[in-house]
Amino acid sequence: MGTRDPRVDAYLEPLPDWQRETLQRVREVLHRADPAMTETIKRAVQPYFVLEGNVAAFLAARDHVNVFVYDGGIVPDPTGLITAGHHNTTARTIGFREGDAVFVSGAAGAVGSLVGQFARLRGASRVVGSAGSPAKVQWLTGELGFDAAFDYHDGRVADLLATAAPGGLDVFFDNVGGEHLEAALGALHVHGRVAICGAISQYNAIEPPPGPRNFGGLMVSKRLRVEGFLVGDHTDLRPQFAETVAGWLRSGELVVRETVREGLDQAVPAFLDLLRGGNTGKMVVRLAPDPD
Repeated sequence: MGTRDPRVDAYLEPLPDWQRETLQRVREVLHRADPAMTETIKRAVQPYFVLEGNVAAFLAARDHVNVFVYDGGIVPDPTGLITAGHHNTTARTIGFREGDAVFVSGAAGAVGSLVGQFARLRGASRVVGSAGSPAKVQWLTGELGFDAAFDYHDGRVADLLATAAPGGLDVFFDNVGGEHLEAALGALHVHGRVAICGAISQYNAIEPPPGPRNFGGLMVSKRLRVEGFLVGDHTDLRPQFAETVAGWLRSGELVVRETVREGLDQAVPAFLDLLRGGNTGKMVVRLAPDPD
């Protein structure tokens, strides 16, 4: 994936001493459970490992670990709240409004599947998603309630999007970049908004990406707003978000799906499959069977 530009700030600041001590205790517990885990975690590059019980998940990396602790009784599926919690900032970032027509790229993944549902639950006039297989498209328009979806392998994304959103777009939430971003810029109304969450189509590119070729002209003529964001940008929204999403999860209005791989030895294959689009919803590695 290349080397991080040293001129750009890291996503996370170095941990304070007390958090490093917590990390060490987590490693010690895992080492007692299985000595092989310690070296595996040191080599990991930010995969999510989901644990059962009070510690719902932790993010393992060379220098950073976040431990998320939830009362298992808050929602039917604690990992669902964690998955959803990563995308708390979208509405503020792009100024989502009731009645907006929304397009989500990579809509069958952990991020996109929730963003599309958030838009529907918040009163979007139309929710459209792209995905990488007919089965994922069916899931979006069926269980998740998207108004339309398409398999981006079926043709030019601009043509597929024009069919799925004939009235145009107000908001685009981008996980893919490249051709998807170019198509969405063309479909956006004047004063349309774009939230850039990721650009997975370009992460492993060995040559400079070609576009979007229409970026400069349309940014001015349509007066578009394009903004990237990180989950930590709006942590002040966490309490409000947790209350709202927990209610949706309890009522069944919000659907959370996981692709589960069993055992720590599947962490790297699961991560690679995630990059290939081999997951529907959140990719999870379960360390041990559920307790009886």
